[in-house]
Amino acid sequence: MPNIEISKPTTTPPARTHHVFDALRDEMDRAFERFEQGWQRWPSLFRGGNGAETMMANLDVHEDAKSVMIEADLPGVEEKDLSVTLANGILTIKGEKKHEREEKKEDYYLCERSFGSFARSVRLPDTIDESKVDARFDKGVLKVTAAKRPEAVKAEKKIEIKKG
Repeated sequence: MPNIEISKPTTTPPARTHHVFDALRDEMDRAFERFEQGWQRWPSLFRGGNGAETMMANLDVHEDAKSVMIEADLPGVEEKDLSVTLANGILTIKGEKKHEREEKKEDYYLCERSFGSFARSVRLPDTIDESKVDARFDKGVLKVTAAKRPEAVKAEKKIEIKKG
């Protein structure tokens, strides 16, 4: 029988050739990073995607024995620009954010305006009492509490575990 020798693959990565365009791209990235320093960034409510700015409200959903709680962080959104609705078991949060910034200095004038709208929907469980849904808005945080129906809130029963 012939001896077959299997060599292990090398772990040394192939050498990367550094092209002039790679160096140019790196230098341009550094230049734009330096230029952008000190400029105001979009609030976290905005998300970029393929060059387009879209708004997205981050939601935290918690449930306990008596209710379902939904929290939405909405920095810069005003209460008058929010709406919360419940239809067919679906809770919908809609809002609009408007931002205007004007800055006058000796050597420049800056005026920026942006606006956008968002909507997020959450299907609530069938155990929710639709007549007992409460929404509160304070310091950019919307808190919605949906109480469960009394028959859904049952006492916990401990089940004995038997041997064998």
